[in-house]
Amino acid sequence: MLRNILLVTVSLLMLPACTYAETSKASEASASSAQVGYGSGTSENASSMKVETMKTASLHAEWSYILENYVSAPDTVGLTHFDYAGLKANVADSARLGGYLKDLGAINPDTLSRDEAIAFYANLYNALTIDLIIQNYPLDSIRKAKTYNGDNVSGLSGPWKKVKTVINGETLSLDDIEHKILRVKYPSPYVHYMVNCASVGCPNLLDMAWDAETYVTLRKEAAAAYINSPRGVVVTPKGLRVSSIYKWFKEDFGGTKATVLEHIREYADSDLAAAIDNGATIVDYDYDWSVNN
Repeated sequence: MLRNILLVTVSLLMLPACTYAETSKASEASASSAQVGYGSGTSENASSMKVETMKTASLHAEWSYILENYVSAPDTVGLTHFDYAGLKANVADSARLGGYLKDLGAINPDTLSRDEAIAFYANLYNALTIDLIIQNYPLDSIRKAKTYNGDNVSGLSGPWKKVKTVINGETLSLDDIEHKILRVKYPSPYVHYMVNCASVGCPNLLDMAWDAETYVTLRKEAAAAYINSPRGVVVTPKGLRVSSIYKWFKEDFGGTKATVLEHIREYADSDLAAAIDNGATIVDYDYDWSVNN
């Protein structure tokens, strides 16, 4: 028996540390030694990436709290609403939002993985937009916002170029976040289902923060919810009236009406899919700029 015990002990000592620790999870041990490219061009192993993901999830916890408490369940036409009046009246939660934005400003996005960065910038855009509305509430459209943190942001083209925040020492506007970072560095039609401009016509604001591990699935679900709502696509006798998002950002959806239609068909419910299969085409565009309160 003593000889058998010694043989087992020697065998364990000869195993690699990760296998010795958990021989039943060899695939996880192998993954933890893989090199993962980060946004800055540096590399970390998968276990370090997991730690960083946990850190960023914790970073967005305050934003998740706000969304969980102030975003409604979808109404009868699938629209979620944000309780701007309630948040503005709650001093502690308004301060929580301000603190969250301040915390984001201390992050160096170049240290984040690609997935973490996408979630980071989408959350930043949405939180900054909510903060803008709160500071100007009551108002009936984001385009009528006048000030942000004491600065004038009104203009014919709306506030998107003038509402700014500082991230790791760099000043970014809402336009910069969406059009120079998300759409350029992380090009995907699904970006448009992640950012919310506080308007009825926009894809829904979720009741949770975007997260590196779940955003891919959730933004596809958001695409389906939007496309199959009256805000996304309406079948008319003449054809399809679709959201102006599919015109403004047509290039992100393939560049033509045909490729936009292919994208819509991918997520269409049975009735919408039947209309498209029977020859319905895009004939009109629409967008509702009313605040989603």
